Amino acid sequence: MLRSWLRAALGLGCCLLILGAAAPAAEAQVRLKDITAIEGVRGNQLIGYGLVIGLQGTGDQLRNTPFTQQSLAAMLERMGINVADARVQTRNTAAVIVTATLPPFARQGTPIDVQVSSLGDSKSLNGGTLIVTPLMGADGEVYAVAQGPVVVGGFKAEGQAQSISSGVTTQGKVPGGALVEREVPVALNAQSSIRLTLRSPDFTTAVRIEEALNARFGGGSASALDLGTVEMRIPPGFRDRLPNLVAQMESLTVRPETPARVVVDERTGTIIVGAQVRIDPVAITHGNLVIRVTESPIVSQPAPFSNGETTVVPRTQVEVDDQRGRRLAALPRATTLKDVVDGLNAMGLAPRDLISVLAALKASGALHAELQFI
Repeated sequence: MLRSWLRAALGLGCCLLILGAAAPAAEAQVRLKDITAIEGVRGNQLIGYGLVIGLQGTGDQLRNTPFTQQSLAAMLERMGINVADARVQTRNTAAVIVTATLPPFARQGTPIDVQVSSLGDSKSLNGGTLIVTPLMGADGEVYAVAQGPVVVGGFKAEGQAQSISSGVTTQGKVPGGALVEREVPVALNAQSSIRLTLRSPDFTTAVRIEEALNARFGGGSASALDLGTVEMRIPPGFRDRLPNLVAQMESLTVRPETPARVVVDERTGTIIVGAQVRIDPVAITHGNLVIRVTESPIVSQPAPFSNGETTVVPRTQVEVDDQRGRRLAALPRATTLKDVVDGLNAMGLAPRDLISVLAALKASGALHAELQFI
């Protein structure tokens, strides 16, 4: 049954993606670790400024990017080479911004990936090597140092009359290119409780998490503070075994509550219908006015040995189609997701037309769901 109406949706040209296609899927049990996060256990953003060297003539033009020239001169001066009065014309160096995320509980010497993005007018970072770059946090302290070859996913090849490019060549990654130098302390053992934050805040889901934790660790162990936070008091038997407590909490399963929502992407014509969407009985008629303008210019050539001139005579053809053949369609009450999909697909509308119909259904009050455009 599921495959049949999915084929019908694709056959009608409707780019319709369905989430929660049946009642059992909507009531699936999900682990706590997939819908919650522990408050305070998070990554930290790092940023740094550095130089990429070894480029094949695709680096920054030093006359256009003075900061690259200043950085290059400062680096050489630290190595004992004075180029203050010299005119450096290299095209093998590019100034870059280096970013990374310091994961929680990262210890000294732990390698992390870094992202490298060009700051000047470099054409490509392909084949370059990032030299030692300190990565700082929001407090200005250095938490990691990055260095290594830059891996670029795109490429660009050009000649005198043609060029070919694929992807972005002015940014890349250095896998495992940074080593952690400073640790961020997370004192979980000193806390008397753990707070779980929901990735999709909802009162019903928070209460279900509270009930699952109390059923596993005893009544009164957990309490829902609001729609996005559940506080778990550490039982006496887990004071010195906090990782074991967190592991048991994350393995518990609950049924998250999903709101009635229809998500529409107008750029691609994608429509996502939630499992809780309902539609009241309604009659719909929809038609489009299509105007086609075609330009077919004709070249008027003068007769041989005449004094005439060759001219271009414009020729325009206009076609109008108001699609009056549309019928009034009655959409019955839809109490399940399958009814909603079958009713919308039975109208035989293109994705753009279907988006307009959904917006009109929401305005009329017949669509009982949140309509969200992205």
